[in-house]
Amino acid sequence: MNLTEKLNALKANFEKQAPKEALAIMHSATDDLRKSGILNRVLKTGDAMPEFELENAQGNRVRSKDILAKKKIVLSFYRGKW
Repeated sequence: MNLTEKLNALKANFEKQAPKEALAIMHSATDDLRKSGILNRVLKTGDAMPEFELENAQGNRVRSKDILAKKKIVLSFYRGKW
């Protein structure tokens, strides 16, 4: 199973268990974003990521440029509870 298939399976499982009201809000927000034209401005597969600087879990500033000089980066975003 490739990553896309795994993500689709996770999404399907989540949607089976999530409250209908929460799903309606999430789908509405997704539709609003699509209609806004934001997809025309986001990075696409294969695009270079802009350099960035963030705090790590220990509160130290880290630069993407420094990490990429040594290894690859996986960047994950967590929105929290809906």
